[in-house]
Amino acid sequence: MLDFMKHTGCLPKPLEIYVFVDPLCPECWALEPILKKLRLEYGIYFRFRHVLIGKLANLNDNPKKHEAMADYWEKTASRTGMSCDGSLWIENPITSPYIVSIAIKAAELQGKKQGLRFLRKVQELVFLEKQNISDIDILLECAKEASLDVDEFLHDIHSESAAKAFQCDLKITSEMEVTESPSLVFFNENIEDEGLKISGLYSYDVYVQVLQEMLGKRPAPMPLPPLEDFLKFFGIVASKEISVVYDMPIDEAEKELKKLVLQQKVQKINGKHGSFWKYIS
Repeated sequence: MLDFMKHTGCLPKPLEIYVFVDPLCPECWALEPILKKLRLEYGIYFRFRHVLIGKLANLNDNPKKHEAMADYWEKTASRTGMSCDGSLWIENPITSPYIVSIAIKAAELQGKKQGLRFLRKVQELVFLEKQNISDIDILLECAKEASLDVDEFLHDIHSESAAKAFQCDLKITSEMEVTESPSLVFFNENIEDEGLKISGLYSYDVYVQVLQEMLGKRPAPMPLPPLEDFLKFFGIVASKEISVVYDMPIDEAEKELKKLVLQQKVQKINGKHGSFWKYIS
């Protein structure tokens, strides 16, 4: 692991943040830049716990629903700057969102970090590459790209353990009365205190304000890593993610990224509503 992420290791942390997401929700995809910046600047104060909300798990093979999803994706991408292509729902619709959630829980059985890496790969495949991730072969390829034990993953995806883990997430979602994705619920060390819930997608400053309120102080942010180290650690990132994390206009961010392209350290990937950048190891 790169040095700049060591501060998010195993030291005791005063806060826990439950992150409620749906892998097919473009608003959750648009939350990614904010989660990265929070983790980099304030990761010493909290640990994330991702919970699958399962909001779209029961989406059936209905052309009208697919058209609505396509429109939702396009509008969200245009508004947030995190590219996704709604034509997936017309050309190659995802028929079984439930299996995607089960697959993420199967990946988590190999470890929390592995689960998060798999979730990100799922999001990249669906939002960037328009892949039908309810296809088991696509999920296996995703597991391979996330450096999972593929045989173990294939066993776990059909296991009772993964199904129970997803049901546990749905129970937590219900108990915390979470009805919108994404949602973040902040908890402090006092188990008697209620969590503070933020439903929907907001600007970065809003989450920092909540963090300050929960800590009872204004924490100093950790210094950000050099851009190349950031790319090397995360692998594939959007222009929007770099813009948010480094607090710079997208055109300025892309100017810096093009320098890395010329050095053959980074490859540009064109998205429908914005560019992505892949670190070349």
